[in-house]
Amino acid sequence: MQFFHKPTKVQSLINFILVTTSFCGIYVLVSVLFLGTSKLVQFHSSSKYVSTPTQTTLDHVVFGIASSKGSWPKRKEFVKLWWKPNNSMKGCVFLDTRPDEEKQGRDDKNSLPPLCVSQDTSRFRYTCHGGLRSAIRVARVVAETVALNHSNVRWYVFGDDDTVFFPENVVKTLSKYDHELWYYVGSHSEVYEQNRLFGFGMAFGGAGFAISSSLAKVLAKVFDSCIQRYHFLYGSDGRVYSCLAELGVGLTHEPGFHQVDLRGNTFGLLAAHPVSPLLSLHHPEYTDPIFPNMTTTQALRHFFGAVNVDSQRMLQQTVCYNSRFSWTISVSWGYTVQVFPNHMPLREVIKVQETFKQWRKGNLLAKSFTFNTVEPHHDPCKRPTIFFLDSVSSGKDGIISSYKRSFRNCSSDASSLMRLEWIKVVSDKLDLGIKQLKAPRRHCCDVLPSSGGDQMEIEVRECKDEELIYMH
Repeated sequence: MQFFHKPTKVQSLINFILVTTSFCGIYVLVSVLFLGTSKLVQFHSSSKYVSTPTQTTLDHVVFGIASSKGSWPKRKEFVKLWWKPNNSMKGCVFLDTRPDEEKQGRDDKNSLPPLCVSQDTSRFRYTCHGGLRSAIRVARVVAETVALNHSNVRWYVFGDDDTVFFPENVVKTLSKYDHELWYYVGSHSEVYEQNRLFGFGMAFGGAGFAISSSLAKVLAKVFDSCIQRYHFLYGSDGRVYSCLAELGVGLTHEPGFHQVDLRGNTFGLLAAHPVSPLLSLHHPEYTDPIFPNMTTTQALRHFFGAVNVDSQRMLQQTVCYNSRFSWTISVSWGYTVQVFPNHMPLREVIKVQETFKQWRKGNLLAKSFTFNTVEPHHDPCKRPTIFFLDSVSSGKDGIISSYKRSFRNCSSDASSLMRLEWIKVVSDKLDLGIKQLKAPRRHCCDVLPSSGGDQMEIEVRECKDEELIYMH
């Protein structure tokens, strides 16, 4: 016989709670699943409209160039070297007064930036003894360039009329930075004393510097108040630096910008360029022509012959060895090849040969540089044999650059080195990705078998993962 007990009030309450909890749990579970699905559907439906950032191009960059009526007629030849004709670049050259119209030819208008007249700066104080009041006008090029109100701007780049830019490399380098963030990009002087006087955190204006558009727009609004406060400073770049410092922005260093506070023969500086794209050169009137037996302008035009073929590889130094003759070979692409008559460790080859003179006479600091230097060997027979760029061509087999022997350092060279007249370098066009720009690595090279006794062939290539550059 079975007995059925009547449920108590406590048991009924427990049953009610269990049933209610079960329903609530099922409701919550279904709601979460539904909500997650709806969000997922919403994400996928909206993702169709999410646009990926476009690559930074020359059209996103505006150049502001400081000049004057007195210097522009001569220095415009430097600007012609790098400015792209027929309105393919944005920017302006700022002069103190309008130049004579009859002296502006039609070719100049097509091959040069438009000319702008700087605004009046007489309301600003300038109290730096020994300086030039024009520093205020030049500094305000920053604000006046922003005021041109070009559309679709990501970067503003500033320089002098004797700053030789390499625009494709500038664009490529700036593309690794987010233009929507606040960036102040440039480089300091090669001379320690210059940096000590004007600031290691300052981008030297002659080397050129870049400011992201988001920062430049803010700087332009507050810049005049900074100029009022810093009336005692010497130069224009110091005023820009000081105002950016007040905004809390520091310098992002890019070694490809070159102030060139040097005189004489800059061969050593150019032949040992850092592993970074060449962005600018400055002071061409104060240094020797970079190629022998040419004027300064002719030498730069010759240099741009290689720039126009492979701008990103310009001056990139590659080192390889000929174990048969114990030669050390340094290729500074687009400029020179050096053949050292002995085995040299890589760390010695990449030092800057002190072929130049100091910018200003003075104490020991005036001859102290911000990179490792080495004086040319006192024995001419132990100096490298130098080959300068002769020609560059591009074809289906890659890019071939030829370098011709310049002069003999020593009459007692090894017979094989005495016979060497030409060096041919084979390479592919360099196209650096963002990761390569952020984490650069030097390329490797190989000495190829050559049939001619007066010619050596070299191939430049990417190094293998665990490859070391040393004499095997």
